[in-house]
Amino acid sequence: MKKRIVCLTLALLISASQVMTVSASREEELREEAAYTSSQLDATYSYINDLGAQIESLNAEIASLDQDLVNTMVNIEVLNTDISNKEAEIQKTRKNLKRAKANKEKQYEAMKLRIQYLYENGGSNAWYNLMLDSNDLSELLNKAEYTQKMYKYDRDALNKYVETIKEIKTLGVQLNGEKAELEDMKAEQEANQANLEVQISEKQSAANNASNEIAYAQQQANEYAALLEEQTAEIQRLEAERIAAEEEARRQAEAEAAAAAAAAAAEEANNQEEDTDAEDADGEEDYTEEDGTYEEDGSEDVVTDEYGNVIDEDNTVEDTDYSESGSTDSSVSYSGSGSSVADYATQFVGNPYVYGGTSLTNGADCSGFVQSVYANFGVSLPRTSYDQMNVGTEVSYSEAQPGDLICYGGHVAIYLGGGRIVHASNSAPYPAGGIKISDNAAYRTILSVRRVM
Repeated sequence: MKKRIVCLTLALLISASQVMTVSASREEELREEAAYTSSQLDATYSYINDLGAQIESLNAEIASLDQDLVNTMVNIEVLNTDISNKEAEIQKTRKNLKRAKANKEKQYEAMKLRIQYLYENGGSNAWYNLMLDSNDLSELLNKAEYTQKMYKYDRDALNKYVETIKEIKTLGVQLNGEKAELEDMKAEQEANQANLEVQISEKQSAANNASNEIAYAQQQANEYAALLEEQTAEIQRLEAERIAAEEEARRQAEAEAAAAAAAAAAEEANNQEEDTDAEDADGEEDYTEEDGTYEEDGSEDVVTDEYGNVIDEDNTVEDTDYSESGSTDSSVSYSGSGSSVADYATQFVGNPYVYGGTSLTNGADCSGFVQSVYANFGVSLPRTSYDQMNVGTEVSYSEAQPGDLICYGGHVAIYLGGGRIVHASNSAPYPAGGIKISDNAAYRTILSVRRVM
């Protein structure tokens, strides 16, 4: 009889489980869909984070380029001032040359008049008439000496004017050469400015595109989040319905089992002997006469997770110790003096100027030349003239010594002493471009003098 009741109960439970199969299947599908939506949402947020890092990197590069652009524009303004000053010096030199030529012509005309007067009043007998007109030898000597002094004065004056004109012309050529060099440097700085502006524009465009991508990705993330919320709510609803259906099926099965038990009890009352035999049969199956206990299977209890996987509670993870060791030696040594640096640098005079180059023999630009010269003495300098303007100790130009760095806007040179510098210049045609010595270190505005050694 008990077996019949159990079988009836199982049949009812199986029938109820078949009714709930569709609901459970839909719930499982929703869980899979929600898992996919969650993975898509995580991937979208990861993409947004990557784009944010990209924008941050681009903004850092833009800030650096902006600083370079500001430095370049400042250098251009300094060069414009230097060019204006050089033009003023050239104009002044031209006026001095014109004035000197006029004085020379005036002196020359005066000398011609004096010579003409002597010949017109005495001709070839000028000295004879000078003797006759003299009252005594003393007057004669005085007149002769005066005439000699006038002659010497005229000759010295003309020589002086000739020399002055020569010096002024030489100065004019020098000033024009220095102006040409400044204009070449200005053109180079303007090209650098244009290049920086293009780079900034490109990186700003890339940053804007990344921002647009972030906005679109964020919109997708919001859609995924909303869909995931809907899926989660639907899963919770189906789960609640499934639990309620399982409870209802269990209640109905218990009620039907109770009804079946009541029917069986009535049948047992009508056929007591059959029921008694059935109970004995059940007792033989479920009860052991020898020890008076119910049989139990020998399975051991195990712990499982929510998905039915067995958890090994004895499983452990051993700790692993990590150690790191290392040392760095940041000491830097060098040998030499400022004078030896200056002497060494002059060995390469005449070698070519190459923009971006660092070779003392095959070509270097201004900062590459300075960097390579000092590298020979074990001194590591930055690559650009902007950074080299901040190395060492600043001193005044009046205190400059051989080997010091003379820093201009966008240019750098090595001081030789006596107002002279050696540097890699891109000027042409005068003086020729390349590594050269210039006699006027202050030919343009000096921004800083740095002592490295």
